[in-house]
Amino acid sequence: MDRRQFLKTTGLTVAASAAGTFAAPQILRAAEPIRIGLMAPLSGVVAAGGREIVEGFNMYWEERGKKTAGRAVEVVVEDDAGNPDTALQKARRLVEQAKVDFLFGNLLANTGLAVASYVKGNGVPYFIPVIAADDLTQRNRIKNVIRVAGYTASQMPRPLADWALKQGYKRIATISQDYTFGHEQCAGFAQVFTEGGGQIVAQLWNPLNTADFSPYIGQLGDLKIDAVFAMELGADASRFMKQYSDFGLKGRIPLLGAQNFTDQSVIRTLGEECDGIISSAHFAEGSDNPETQKFVNAYSAKYGKMPSLYGFSHYSGAMWVDQVIDQLKGDISNRDVFIDAVLKSQLTASPLGHPVRFDDYGNPIYDVYIRKVVKNKDGKYWNVPIQTYPAVSQFWTYNPEEYLKKPPFSRDNQGIKK
Repeated sequence: MDRRQFLKTTGLTVAASAAGTFAAPQILRAAEPIRIGLMAPLSGVVAAGGREIVEGFNMYWEERGKKTAGRAVEVVVEDDAGNPDTALQKARRLVEQAKVDFLFGNLLANTGLAVASYVKGNGVPYFIPVIAADDLTQRNRIKNVIRVAGYTASQMPRPLADWALKQGYKRIATISQDYTFGHEQCAGFAQVFTEGGGQIVAQLWNPLNTADFSPYIGQLGDLKIDAVFAMELGADASRFMKQYSDFGLKGRIPLLGAQNFTDQSVIRTLGEECDGIISSAHFAEGSDNPETQKFVNAYSAKYGKMPSLYGFSHYSGAMWVDQVIDQLKGDISNRDVFIDAVLKSQLTASPLGHPVRFDDYGNPIYDVYIRKVVKNKDGKYWNVPIQTYPAVSQFWTYNPEEYLKKPPFSRDNQGIKK
């Protein structure tokens, strides 16, 4: 090419770019897919919940044609195995090798805390619909770790404790898996129950993946108590309910549960062992709300089972983030702008049937249901609301500033009023 032809060609190129004939940065971005790193325990004791994380998340994007704001969506799934070290390894792989735009998921609190510590140093947005460690939106808040469609561990059991007091229960024992989520769920219940005049008679702690609950159930059967509050999830929840019934405690000592205890991922494989158990959560698949039933029916048609809390939360979490990406016209290149937009947004059209907003600390405020496990018209067990506590904050009725001056919950600090 001679000099005259080169200048002519270059001039045409510059003119074309100025006129918009060639791709501007926005158009280039539109041509690139949004890559999402989704982590879930697809092996281990909570693998059933992990599979439903993937199902709910993928269901939403499939309904959207795997697109948002004109950009294709690619979901890269990794198995965290319910192990913090594995979760950290997979998060690094997703960010540093797969080059995802943001991270989503995990189930167990210890895996979420490991990933949160990693993204704290690099600013990658990390959305956690079911990682519930209290301090992630309290004393150790990380701005780029956001609970879209999520909750704190101690948030959901508080209304149940208030409800229990109003049923006349005075003496309750708790049993829980011995890790962060269990400690905080029990503490939320114990704090409200004892401040209302109730007594926590005993607290039992079992390791994850407990096969034989007889030593614990034997102790519970010997206590003079009005009810038991159980915080078990996954296979542990199924085993506990079966053995509680086998030991003759069902029908003798009322059984209350944290939200995951009677989740669909647990009770769909059970029979009368789960009948009548009371729990509390912001989602109840047996609600007669039209939006809830629309989602339940669609999920059931797609997967042949009713949705769990894990499937619902990741469906709704995907919806919440999608709303914001659409608002930003697909441009999420500026992480700070993206994160701020999410925190200022509301979930307006979810299966809950009512808007949900964040509090000042980045945690959603929900209407919380007191739920009872009953059979539906098809003979399947599900959670039906029997009472609603509106606008439940992670701080319950406490002043947030005063609340945060107190030490965080742990196995040794259960917030029990002496």
